[in-house]
Amino acid sequence: MRQRDLLIIAALSSCFAIQAQESKTWTLKDCIDYALEKNIQLQQNKLSLEETDIDVKSAKASLFPSLSFSTGHNIVNRPYQETSATVSGTEIITSDNNTTYNGSYNLNAQWTLWNGGQRLNNIKLQKSNKEIAGLTVAETENMLREEITKLFVKILYADESVEINKNTLEVSEATYKRGVELFNEGSLSKADLAQLEAQASNDKYQLVTAESSLRNYKLQLKQLLELDGSAEMILDLPELDDKDVLAVLPSQIDVYNTALTTRPEIQSSKLSIDNAKLNIKTAKAGYFPTISLSASTSSMTNNASTNNWAEQMKYGWNNMIGINLSLPIFNNRQTKSAVQKAQISYSSLQLDLINKQKELYSTIETLWLDALNAQQQYEAADSKLKSSQTSFDMVSEQFNLGIKNTVELLTEKNNLLSAQQQRVQAKYMAILNRTLLDFYAGNEINL
Repeated sequence: MRQRDLLIIAALSSCFAIQAQESKTWTLKDCIDYALEKNIQLQQNKLSLEETDIDVKSAKASLFPSLSFSTGHNIVNRPYQETSATVSGTEIITSDNNTTYNGSYNLNAQWTLWNGGQRLNNIKLQKSNKEIAGLTVAETENMLREEITKLFVKILYADESVEINKNTLEVSEATYKRGVELFNEGSLSKADLAQLEAQASNDKYQLVTAESSLRNYKLQLKQLLELDGSAEMILDLPELDDKDVLAVLPSQIDVYNTALTTRPEIQSSKLSIDNAKLNIKTAKAGYFPTISLSASTSSMTNNASTNNWAEQMKYGWNNMIGINLSLPIFNNRQTKSAVQKAQISYSSLQLDLINKQKELYSTIETLWLDALNAQQQYEAADSKLKSSQTSFDMVSEQFNLGIKNTVELLTEKNNLLSAQQQRVQAKYMAILNRTLLDFYAGNEINL
């Protein structure tokens, strides 16, 4: 296929992918699933996990002997000697030729029998590192779930704020039209009419600001999902009612106890402490001797020999096997320093675990208190909104009849808008914190 055809197919595929992305309606679950598949940081962590699997295999392989083959081929020239004598295997070869060629062939094996348990500890260490790498993947997945949920709830909040501002603008424009009628009838001053016009302009500005915030949150979500920023993203936003806002909160102690056993950052810290213990054992192994077994078989040839190559290999063949003991006596304090550093690292990791447990408790307690406060604020704001709506309706009707003035109308309108904003803010704060609490309790994120 020609290159031009390939380029056309690639371009069409890209267009279809973009169209599919634009036409798809994204739920919260869709966003999370897509991020878990495409997020770059998560993919890098998974690659690191694959590397640790290789490290485990390498550590296990160190238990077995190593085997290597080597061969050397040399040309020796003795320009000032009339004859030369060379030892080749069992032969002493005398040659009148100043230049000779010799070859050597060696097969060597090495096997460490015991080195203070370093190899076994290293296997345990690499297995633990693999578990930690897996927990790092899980930690990144949790981070993505939380960040996407926060952005999704912010989008819900911004979307409802846009609707509130649209309704407010409609009321302001209708009030301004009624103000024009009253002004024409002589029931409203020009200054009061200007106030109504300014209020309508301000409400239009607030609507534009709310729409801008909504677009910005959507852009942040697309960036987190590694999506094309220019493509339109259609979200399936659920409708949440009082039942979702005022759902019973789980006990913060129960959430904390569950999180201690399930959160990957806590499990990772515990495994790091286990690794530190292994590092101490590995460092102490430096005090013990190392026992190893070695074996080799080799032969050599020389072109000056009267024997052929096969006979030279046969007669020059020699085998060796030996056991080696290496006993450390004094190594400039290297082993002692390694042990002390490993012990300090162990103590540091214990403190790190305690710190993470405190941070976890603080996070859960903050989420619980924020959720409880938001629920109480929502109930109060809901009650305030109802009274503010009733008050505004009455003042608006009286304004239309010319009984109330512009200041009184705008005051009630601002009170109503404030109550609406307080209610929607408390609503989504309660939903977000309660959802995150459930997630820390080991449940799936669901709105």
